[in-house]
Amino acid sequence: MIIVNDLKPGTTFEYEKNLFVVLDVDRNKTAMRQMIVKVKVKNLRTGVINEISFTGGDKVEQAPIDKKKMQYLYDDGDSLVFMDNATYEQVEIPKENLKWEMNFLTSNLEVDITMYENEILGLVLPDKVELQLIECEQAVKGDTATSAQKYAKCETGLEIKVPLFINNEERVIVSTADGKYSGRA
Repeated sequence: MIIVNDLKPGTTFEYEKNLFVVLDVDRNKTAMRQMIVKVKVKNLRTGVINEISFTGGDKVEQAPIDKKKMQYLYDDGDSLVFMDNATYEQVEIPKENLKWEMNFLTSNLEVDITMYENEILGLVLPDKVELQLIECEQAVKGDTATSAQKYAKCETGLEIKVPLFINNEERVIVSTADGKYSGRA
């Protein structure tokens, strides 16, 4: 059990049969009342962000989240298949749970699968991934006075803006946090 006064960003806990990760904590203590602890949380099962208010001294159940390094294998239509390189165990995760992550998944990419008591919650991508460009607009001559950019489409279907000197079929590095161009590979 964790006392809510001790909650800090990144802590995971179980409350009312839901799993949450703490994003922010606001403690309010006045002389005449008990402390009110407002916790901004993200539901790990649904992805919904909301705020929960507790009275100082309340307790919640700690939820240890396990991470397992796995390799992305392929898309089987309704779900994505990952494999543990040590045990060769394969797991399938439904596509609707990984809409953002699908923009960065390429064959053999290593990711961390997050689990709680053998329930798969999702995956953690590396900070940056290398992607191949399959479509790229042509640069306009004379449009180089500023840091001009053009649209490009990656092998995963993600559309990004790249500098004018990047050509079709090049490999680029993309940030998985915001989906923006980060450099040449």
